Amino acid sequence: MTWRAAPVVLVATSGTGKTTLARKLVEESDRFVFSTSATTRSPRHGEREGIDYHFLSPAEFERRVAADEFAEWAEVHGRLYGTPRREMEMAAERGEHVVLDIDVQGALQIREALPEAKLIFVLPPSVGIMMARLKGRGTEDPADIARRLCSALDELRAIFEFDHVVVNDDLRECLDEIRRIVDGRGPPPEAPVQDADHFRKEIARILRDEYGEYVKDPQ
Repeated sequence: MTWRAAPVVLVATSGTGKTTLARKLVEESDRFVFSTSATTRSPRHGEREGIDYHFLSPAEFERRVAADEFAEWAEVHGRLYGTPRREMEMAAERGEHVVLDIDVQGALQIREALPEAKLIFVLPPSVGIMMARLKGRGTEDPADIARRLCSALDELRAIFEFDHVVVNDDLRECLDEIRRIVDGRGPPPEAPVQDADHFRKEIARILRDEYGEYVKDPQ
């Protein structure tokens, strides 16, 4: 029987470094790969069919949804994006862990479609560091930051749905912990889960005190 690797699903609030973690996992080991997503948006300059994305018409995308060909899919800014189930299954049969950098809803769809998937929630070391990273980008105005903080409140509510929680304080240590989890050697993440409630309270306070004009009632 061919050994099947499990998909690795990373979810985090903005300013946590999740995308860097995903990229490093793939760059540093051939055990980890990215899948090629499908989308209904048009190709951008230099993008290649089957390499950057599978570019589909809305009708074809909907047909594949109806045929249950996506492990997860979502509408983002009026365009549809999805992770082909078959592509993930083929990678698993080759012994490759597909790394997915997606949102909470997508992660829970993956769990339903592929129960063997490793769902990992990534926390920042502190809310202060998360805020410094968000502001340090210099690409978002206060309304954008407020929107991301509101999303973080919702994302942190779902943390108990995840199999594992890691803290991205030191990049190398966090990568090693994710690899241990994938290999079945990671300890249960009791302390980070307990930190989530504190994070939510602090984020809600920042929203009220610093971004109150952009939000109605942060909880």
